[in-house]
Amino acid sequence: MSKPRTETDLSEQLDRDFTTRLRELSDLKRAIRDAHPLSRGVLLKALIALSYAHWEGYVKFSANKYFEFVALRRLQYSALHQQFYVNSFLVRLGAFVINRPGIKGRSDLVKEILGANSGRFSQVPPDLINTGSNLNFEVLKNICLICGIDANIFASQEIFIDVVLLKRRNSIAHGDDSVIALEEIDDLVDGVIGLMRTFRNELENKIYKKEYLAV
Repeated sequence: MSKPRTETDLSEQLDRDFTTRLRELSDLKRAIRDAHPLSRGVLLKALIALSYAHWEGYVKFSANKYFEFVALRRLQYSALHQQFYVNSFLVRLGAFVINRPGIKGRSDLVKEILGANSGRFSQVPPDLINTGSNLNFEVLKNICLICGIDANIFASQEIFIDVVLLKRRNSIAHGDDSVIALEEIDDLVDGVIGLMRTFRNELENKIYKKEYLAV
């Protein structure tokens, strides 16, 4: 896939990916309704798994495309929103907690933090946008923070994210025969589409309003 060099490029790439996911969910819904009752159960389980997969996949895809767009601007950290500079140290700070370096190692990091914001943003650390195949509400809040999004816009959907999507997906993966009822499938798919659309819109707004830049 080509790089999102312009706002239009980014929007088109996010839209193509979104449309593909939407089509797959719609096709599976149709297959469930047309299926023989004896085979409908496995398709209902598949819908839960696919719904979660597209939710997690779209968050990761959109966030990475957002950072790729900003990286292509080749701006210094001082010209960007402070979160970009903070992001550049988050993975290393996590390693510090594990490795417990000595005074010199800690001093060197502090000096780098204080003096390196003249560098250019080239990429978000790959490990930062990591759902761990477990995109619950807490993980989503972390990703929103990294992207500079207010996670409160998802607060009303916490139960849907944690229980309807993730808990049911995990139950199926662990051999549980839990499924949703046929009459629930519209709400499930509409909920997932709404989440994906909201996350995508927040990132697009940041691009078009140039909120990724320093104030």
